Amino acid sequence: MPCLSPNTNPATWKQARLLRQNAHVSTSSHAPAVSSPRRFSSTPVPHHGHLTPPKAGEERKVTFIDKDSQSTTFSVADGDNLLDIAQANDLEMEGACGGSCACSTCHVIVESTHYDLMPEPDDDENDMLDLAFGLTETSRLGCQVKMTKELDGLVVRLPSMTRNLQASDFVSK
Repeated sequence: MPCLSPNTNPATWKQARLLRQNAHVSTSSHAPAVSSPRRFSSTPVPHHGHLTPPKAGEERKVTFIDKDSQSTTFSVADGDNLLDIAQANDLEMEGACGGSCACSTCHVIVESTHYDLMPEPDDDENDMLDLAFGLTETSRLGCQVKMTKELDGLVVRLPSMTRNLQASDFVSK
């Protein structure tokens, strides 16, 4: 067994300790042989709402106007969606479905100057928008609006309230 110095990596000390423990284990027929210690690993858990920091010179500006008419502007990166931006900055946007386009709680009202620059909402988004409180001609779901160079300077209003409808709300009693 090699002599380990105090400056040795702690993982090496642990391996040496396990080797010493295993060296004393009997391998006779009366005692089971000890195999090498099990290794445990895990992968990082993906975090909803994780924003990419914008690269210098590639920042996009988005302004949220809350129900009290208070406006807040954020610098964001291309590809960030409005739901993630709002939640990362503690704005009142629920996103009950986690951004899967299965509710209308991330409903935003887009200023008309930018609405036509966005891709058309798909059928799933339109179905959910039909459930949104205070629907307008420029309503979108925040989880479906991703920031792009064309949307730099985007201004969105948060509705005065949201409607969180779930399948259980439609079960007959």
